[in-house]
Amino acid sequence: MAEEERALLGPAGGDHGGGGGGSPGPPRALSAVCDPRRLPHRLLVLALMCFLGFGSYFCYDNPAALQTQVQRDMKVNTAQFMALYAWYSWPNVVLCFFGGFLIDRVFGIRLGTIIFSVFVCVGQVIFALGALLNTFWLMDMGRFIFGIGGESLAVAQNTYAVSWFKGKELNLVFGLQLSMARIGSTVNMNIMGWIYSRVRDLLGYTGPSTLGLTLMIGGVTCLFSLTCALILAYLDKRAQKLLCKEQGKTGEVIKLTDVKDFSLSLWLIFVICVCYYAAIFPFIGLGKVFFIEKFKFSSQEASAINSIVYIISAPMSPVFGFLVDKLGKNIIWVLCAVITTLASHIMLAFTFWNPWIAMCLLGVAYSLLACALWPMVAFVVPEHQLGTAYGFMQSIQNLGLAIIAIAAGMILDTRGYLFLEVFFSACVCLSLIAVVMLYFVNHLTGGDLNWSAKKREKLQKVAAAEKEI
Repeated sequence: MAEEERALLGPAGGDHGGGGGGSPGPPRALSAVCDPRRLPHRLLVLALMCFLGFGSYFCYDNPAALQTQVQRDMKVNTAQFMALYAWYSWPNVVLCFFGGFLIDRVFGIRLGTIIFSVFVCVGQVIFALGALLNTFWLMDMGRFIFGIGGESLAVAQNTYAVSWFKGKELNLVFGLQLSMARIGSTVNMNIMGWIYSRVRDLLGYTGPSTLGLTLMIGGVTCLFSLTCALILAYLDKRAQKLLCKEQGKTGEVIKLTDVKDFSLSLWLIFVICVCYYAAIFPFIGLGKVFFIEKFKFSSQEASAINSIVYIISAPMSPVFGFLVDKLGKNIIWVLCAVITTLASHIMLAFTFWNPWIAMCLLGVAYSLLACALWPMVAFVVPEHQLGTAYGFMQSIQNLGLAIIAIAAGMILDTRGYLFLEVFFSACVCLSLIAVVMLYFVNHLTGGDLNWSAKKREKLQKVAAAEKEI
């Protein structure tokens, strides 16, 4: 390490070797891949950051990819099946507030990332063991432990991104991380059913053992992400020593007392978030069997169409992010996304049109809403309340997803898919009402949520000039 420091920082002083011919030459510079200041090394770090959450996103939707197998092999109904998603969300109702605090004040970014990655790995192993031992409550426990690490790992991933990439690079890095997350979900949807078939052929029968081995194989992706966390910790520590840079921090300041100061606009944003995502993630969790039963798709075709939302999101999220940044008008974009989502659910519920149309529209709408909705929080709360606002938003989102997941399972068990789609459409309608209310509240209070990007930039420059005066 001392030699690496000399290579980066150069000689500490003048020529200490005298004028003799035996004096050592200048230190050999580090190669581009080993130099934290050089692009190749930063690209290596970026790749590790992107793969950091791959295992978590891959395994999150393991139940959706294996819905038929889980329900058949474990002999559970849909409500019990959807509880696997609810158990993931429950710990994050609380942890969303404290993930940043734990990284900043308790563990540090490097140790925190490794600990959260270990939780993800242990949770997936317990989930798989629950299937192997034919013990469903153990599977629920595994998902709970998996959830403890999953969301906090995403916070750690963003913290690393801010630490290594600042300024204009940062939005691109966030976009690439989101794209890699969606690729992980997509690969899971399309490969886990195939892995189950191969394990079944190897063992010669279906059942809990086949399901457990399949989930254990899927857990290899979590080990891969843990390896990335360990390498990233080493590279970050090395860069800290060589460049004398500080360890990354989330910058979050959580004060629960700030909640009482939240504006009506912010509460409406929370309602949009909860109601909208309640009609996306639980639907995808139950989507595979829906396409098999209603549209008579094969298992492989159902997996493919159920993953199209994530496939579209991977390339479109950075594109829509750039578009919203350039044009502004966030509320209009959110309104377009919600209306398109409602149209998609109505098509799936009441028509037998080719479902690829509705699912592609859903993928586009989902990508657009994420890029337009989440940045709006920064426009309606002061900077010192951002940590609390985003923490609260993620918290109630997880609370909503946990409750809706269980409700969706119960509706499907008792009423069927038509009632379930009507239920999801009703959730989107509530989101639509909240968007319309937000538009009028913003207009009446003179808010900037629907300003164009040019107007926003112009007024920011005026405000900055007034500050200098």
